[in-house]
Amino acid sequence: MLAVLYVSHGTRVAEGVLKANQFLKRCMDQVNVPIQRICYLELVKPDILEGIGQCVAAGADRIIVQPILLLSARHDKRDIPGAIEKARAIYPHVRFTYGKPFGVADCIIDILLERLAEKGRTPDSEGRVLIVGRGSSDPETPKTFSRISAELTGKGISPVSVCYMAAAKPLIHEGLAQAGGQNTGTVYILPCLLFPGILMRTIRKEIAESAYRTSFTLCPPLGYHPALIGLLRQRIEASVHERLSAQY
Repeated sequence: MLAVLYVSHGTRVAEGVLKANQFLKRCMDQVNVPIQRICYLELVKPDILEGIGQCVAAGADRIIVQPILLLSARHDKRDIPGAIEKARAIYPHVRFTYGKPFGVADCIIDILLERLAEKGRTPDSEGRVLIVGRGSSDPETPKTFSRISAELTGKGISPVSVCYMAAAKPLIHEGLAQAGGQNTGTVYILPCLLFPGILMRTIRKEIAESAYRTSFTLCPPLGYHPALIGLLRQRIEASVHERLSAQY
């Protein structure tokens, strides 16, 4: 029997966990798979191995492990695959398929444009945009954010710069100082984050402590936008097709 295990990031902020669960339950309603469970990378239970155990207890012998991650980095490339390898040793009769993160899909760019528009920044208006990413030491991270910047520029949003919360340069305080010191009017801070967790609180704190805080307008994070439900369904359908193709 087939199962889908959704791997959410996890956060200490109760609102973030609630919104993630609400989003995933809406996804479950649109996915025609008999067993569906939610687990977390960190800070919230059940963890991945516990989630896999729940799927097996419900009768699953095939599990699609679907990361609820915006981009591919350490969690996607190391942490989740590592947990799957441990599960293979525990459940040798179970076949696993590992899904893909959301990635830089067209709907992600559209949501970012929508978040900017909510604060008044459209292709017809002015103002610098500063994208804030989670950050990673993975060498693909700056390439990915360069692509996001290029996509926004191609949609008429310019100038665009990028900073990170951790593990990559420039860090957020450096990005705020650089963007705020340009003397080009309003700077729209655009968080490239899925949920309103600790990182959003940190962004607000950094803005409040910046010498240029009056120039900044903070946009909402991506959030669990309805368009992401369709994208997630596509990711799961691709995994189902991959497994069916592998059987022939």
